[in-house]
Amino acid sequence: MNKHTDTQRPEAVDERTAHLLAVTLQALEDMKAVDIRVIDVRELTSITDMMVIASGTSTRHVKAVADNVALEAKKIGVQALGVEGEKGSEWILIDLGDVVAHVMMPETRTFYALEKLWSVGNEQRPAADSER
Repeated sequence: MNKHTDTQRPEAVDERTAHLLAVTLQALEDMKAVDIRVIDVRELTSITDMMVIASGTSTRHVKAVADNVALEAKKIGVQALGVEGEKGSEWILIDLGDVVAHVMMPETRTFYALEKLWSVGNEQRPAADSER
């Protein structure tokens, strides 16, 4: 699992979330997803703990990758709470509870810049905390 960046197990993540994250990453790699990133959002939102962002090479590939993530999660007893965007397949979100996976076309990913959006809070938080 060394093909992607930012994927070390986050500190103090519970065993269930760590296992679900590992299964999600493996499902993405198995289907040859591109540029896989993991963002720890526990300090930023209560919606989820980990956000995984990956790209596909075509809309058909994006759909196949997303389907595989949901299937592999189901195999370990985690039913997707929701899957959004399947119709157009430019951006498919798979909500697995503690892990939310976004599989996107590269152009869509660049336009929405989720990594930048969710990383800004992480970069600014230490500076804000030190002012107190």
